[in-house]
Amino acid sequence: MYAKLTFILLLFASWSSPDIEKIYAKEYDETGNLKAEGWVMNASKVNYWKFYHDNGAVASEGHYENNKKTGYWHFYDKEGKVLKEGHYKNGIAENWWIFYDLATQTTQKVQYQHNKKNGFCLVYHSRKLQKVEKYVNDIHKGEWTTIRSFKKDNPEVSLY
Repeated sequence: MYAKLTFILLLFASWSSPDIEKIYAKEYDETGNLKAEGWVMNASKVNYWKFYHDNGAVASEGHYENNKKTGYWHFYDKEGKVLKEGHYKNGIAENWWIFYDLATQTTQKVQYQHNKKNGFCLVYHSRKLQKVEKYVNDIHKGEWTTIRSFKKDNPEVSLY
């Protein structure tokens, strides 16, 4: 009984300990404008965060785990239009990322590993696939402008 009570008291103490308290924080620039807001625990960013441009528009948003970006993030220009979005794992760009160029109506879907282009990049213009590029450690290794030529060189890969 005494051991059980001690465990419960220790558990309660750990919940109320200021060392592990999660708080909602806001960061401001030198002029007083909101720069970022989100959750902090043990002096590390955790959970959901938003970052802002100087004009107050959202610049980026996503999750943190132990002060490192994790999960799916969105990035915006000063007018609120999406510039890019993609996956982080332990603060490193991984998996598929999408980049938007509204001026040229071009969209790129790019595979990342360890913060570098690794895999394929699908380039769309006005929502129509224009070409497929291949990258290894950020180095351009090939390019195809027809599905037929891509399938000939990459029979094991499916783009759909």
